[in-house]
Amino acid sequence: MHELATLLRRLPPSCGPVRLIGIDGHAGSGKSTFAGQLSRALDDAPVLRLDDISGHDELFDWTGRLRTQVIEPLSRGGTAHYAPYDWHARRFGPPRPLPPAPVVLVEGVGAGRRALRPCLAHLLWMELARDEAWARGRARDGAEQREFWDGWVRAEQQHFTEDPSRPFADLLVRQCAKGYEVLPGPAGTNGPDQVVTHGDGSSAVC
Repeated sequence: MHELATLLRRLPPSCGPVRLIGIDGHAGSGKSTFAGQLSRALDDAPVLRLDDISGHDELFDWTGRLRTQVIEPLSRGGTAHYAPYDWHARRFGPPRPLPPAPVVLVEGVGAGRRALRPCLAHLLWMELARDEAWARGRARDGAEQREFWDGWVRAEQQHFTEDPSRPFADLLVRQCAKGYEVLPGPAGTNGPDQVVTHGDGSSAVC
């Protein structure tokens, strides 16, 4: 993980002074867990979770909110303030600051969408088949979220059909028994000799 962190730190800024890193993949593919570990390897880099930007009525229609609340302030070198969505209360909460750190991680389905890619220094894709990812997500969320998942699957299928992310990924991330394997992605410029396995050390206004 530290090798990947070093690589990301060395990238040129992509959104004002910030190296904005997108972490995309199917729901249930492990984006949040990976983003947390990568954040720690980056000295607690801020993580923006797209679950905080979207909502029940706007599963994927959040580009304008992200641009206004996050991208534009960061592009000016200022602190962004976004209102996180409460999925239980079904409303947006009080603003939360997001500082213009050297590296900021954007994690969630759609992090590599067309409108956001020009602002990204790198796009990472969690390499897990969608059916397996969805099965993991359903098991994680339980029977009480079954109806939501039925609607989510249809919405995610439509989103990636119209605006795919994986073809534009710089790196593919595969979870292993211990740690992660990071491979060059379809849009990556690294050769096959750049494959690195990272252990976990324990078991467009831009």
